[in-house]
Amino acid sequence: MDIALILKVAGVGILVSVACQILSRSGREEHALLVSLTGIVIVLSMLVSEMGNLFGTIREVFGL
Repeated sequence: MDIALILKVAGVGILVSVACQILSRSGREEHALLVSLTGIVIVLSMLVSEMGNLFGTIREVFGL
């Protein structure tokens, strides 16, 4: 796992949390919810490829 992936996930988390706080304080809770869900989808899409690499490595190690 690369440190760049961890920094990307942390960056998305910081941006989403700031955006949610701004939207919540301005009375737009619905938009804040959509921003947080979008952040989750973005992070999960980044992690899917890494999980694929992990399962591929596990298959190679155990010869499956």
